[in-house]
Amino acid sequence: MLKISRRTTLGMLLLLIMPLTVWLSGWQWQPGESGAVLKILFWMTETVTSPWGTLTSLLLSAWVMWCLRFRWKPAILLLLIMNATILAGQYTKSFIKDQVQESRPYVVWLEHSHGLDDKAFYELKRHQRSQMVNDLMADDTLLPGWLKRHWAQETGFAFPSGHTMFAASWALLVIGLLWPRRHYKTVVIVFIWASAVMGSRLLLGMHWPRDLIMATVLSWVLVTLATWLAQRFCGPLSLPPEEQKEVQEREPEL
Repeated sequence: MLKISRRTTLGMLLLLIMPLTVWLSGWQWQPGESGAVLKILFWMTETVTSPWGTLTSLLLSAWVMWCLRFRWKPAILLLLIMNATILAGQYTKSFIKDQVQESRPYVVWLEHSHGLDDKAFYELKRHQRSQMVNDLMADDTLLPGWLKRHWAQETGFAFPSGHTMFAASWALLVIGLLWPRRHYKTVVIVFIWASAVMGSRLLLGMHWPRDLIMATVLSWVLVTLATWLAQRFCGPLSLPPEEQKEVQEREPEL
């Protein structure tokens, strides 16, 4: 358990660098960021947004199982553990959102620039909120249409970030499960993707830095437990003897 917690804690600290830096810098979101960069980050967000998030989970699940190459029964159990962790994170964030009821940055901006009453806004049903956002932004020609549509679709509360919990949980699962097998490239790629998703939530006006921080910490708790369960019931996460020999022959310095 100690080795697992060390890996997942290291991963959590790496993911926290960006939101903590932004928070401590005092940066405040305002619309009008670079269009090209914003569109790329929007695509990152879409990899987590329904229905694409389901496909992302399927692809990552399949890759992790292929990397670990457990037998069928442990592999199916691993699949259940990984995806139960993702679902648990989403249910947890939904519960907390309903308790905290924090406004999104773009909603606060609409309150200041378009006269939106943020309290009355969140008392409406979701489809009514979407319609209100559409109505308020109908004559705005400065913001891209895809961003306005994204705002209209994402009218829930901000704290904590569900997109971050999804991406951070997968990144921490990857480092927890695959680092002992030395799948370092996979770990780096998934962490870059997760960081891009987290950054997109800030620059799209969907979340505050603290939303990302709390989501990452919650993900760390869930994933540390999930990784321990995977090791306990699915099989060892370290390299099997035959693979250790192959690695030593290929990379003698290791």
